[in-house]
Amino acid sequence: MKLATFEVKTVLGRHKRLGALIESGVLDLNAAAAWWYARDGDPRPNRMASVMLPADMLEFLQGGGSTSDMARRVLAAVQQDLRAGRTLRGPNDETLIHPVDSVRLLAPLQNPPSVRDFYAFEEHVKKGFERRGGTIPKEWYEIPVYYKTAAHNLIGSGDDVHWPRFTQIFDYELELAVVIGRKGRNIAAGDAHDYIAGFTIMNDFSARDIQRKEMAVGLGPAKGKDWCTAFGPVLVTSDEIGDPYNLEMIARVNGEVWSTGNSASIFHKFERMIEFLTEDDTIYPGDIIGSGTVGTGCGLELNRWVKRGDEIELEIEKIGVLRNRVV
Repeated sequence: MKLATFEVKTVLGRHKRLGALIESGVLDLNAAAAWWYARDGDPRPNRMASVMLPADMLEFLQGGGSTSDMARRVLAAVQQDLRAGRTLRGPNDETLIHPVDSVRLLAPLQNPPSVRDFYAFEEHVKKGFERRGGTIPKEWYEIPVYYKTAAHNLIGSGDDVHWPRFTQIFDYELELAVVIGRKGRNIAAGDAHDYIAGFTIMNDFSARDIQRKEMAVGLGPAKGKDWCTAFGPVLVTSDEIGDPYNLEMIARVNGEVWSTGNSASIFHKFERMIEFLTEDDTIYPGDIIGSGTVGTGCGLELNRWVKRGDEIELEIEKIGVLRNRVV
């Protein structure tokens, strides 16, 4: 499934809803669940839908396998009726399927418990140390290191990213990210894949001049990263992604290709990240884990910098395009 959080305009104002992208548009999963229960004669279809397939992405993830299984059953029933040419409406005449151009796709997850970004691509790490006049320390090969970024400063595809007043050197970073779907602690790498709900694109915007100062002090990055991170456009479930370590990755600025890479070049895989992260620590549904930047996937490596007004597009195979304009 390609899951999304979308905003729809109604006579009662704008509402954020959990959806699934299908061929005919964006399916409102909660409304579709109510339709499913009403079709089978349940006297409380909306109440059942709110429990079994909630309209909020984080609540959906917290439901684990039960909500995912329900979404798949509802999606299959909807597609069956669509193939039969039936018109679908909710029990209170709700719209089930919205044309993509009639809604606004938001960041797939609006309120993650945490965002952690790793440093997992060797080519990017090597170039970064070369820029600072050093070499990769042996410790990088021993453990997958990460930093924590602000979970409240998130934007989605189509949102503007504001150039912060404290930097003169603005950068993008092309990353793959996973969203956790199960609570866990002390998870072995061999079991870690079962804790991944899905994959999305991450743009870890960076204030390089501030980051350079933080790193010189030996603590950070923090301010150089915390001010904004973009995710989206959708969360693609693991079964639909297939092999996450063979995905083409492209960055474009104003339509021009600046960066190309492949997730196959990752050194520390997500399973190893999760194993390390959960050693005597707990992950929760909705936690976001970034891969770090793919080789050549940022202006720092290219010595090429975005400007105010530029549009940045990050594309990853099987997921889509994450698009943001710098203002």
